Amino acid sequence: MDSHSKSKLDKILVILTFSIIILVLDQLSKLYFLHILDLSNKLIMVAIPGFFYLKMAWNEGINFGLFASGSYNTKIILIAFPTIICLAVLFWAIRQTDYLIHLFAASIIGGAFGNVLDRIVYGAVVDFLNITCCGIQNPYSFNVADVSIFLGAVGIIFYSNTSNNKSDIVS
Repeated sequence: MDSHSKSKLDKILVILTFSIIILVLDQLSKLYFLHILDLSNKLIMVAIPGFFYLKMAWNEGINFGLFASGSYNTKIILIAFPTIICLAVLFWAIRQTDYLIHLFAASIIGGAFGNVLDRIVYGAVVDFLNITCCGIQNPYSFNVADVSIFLGAVGIIFYSNTSNNKSDIVS
């Protein structure tokens, strides 16, 4: 195996390993809150009064419940579309040389597949984290996968910009 092939294989292994870790953490958190704490029956639990709640939500759509029609075709699209995007992110990330970019991409992939797995198993995404502030009740909940996707996307956007600027300054 030549060094280029080994390097590409190493990148794939890093990305897939970190993606699987994110996926497992996401699914374990959902199993814990759904089945051990029985949040699906309790619906809400106070973690930090006035700020952090465990609030059960079944998201059949995308962000904030958009496209939550419940139709079979919509469910197929909401499984297929993130899968295609994950493959695109994976192929893009393999071409990158920076290790942090690989981890950010893996964060997106692992989180997205966590939510896809929910759609397959439960028919909807399991959301349970809720942050409320200043007396305003936040009606939306999210999960570990959502946090992972968000951090991965923000990481790619901001880290890519700063690393490009560094290379421009050095050149």
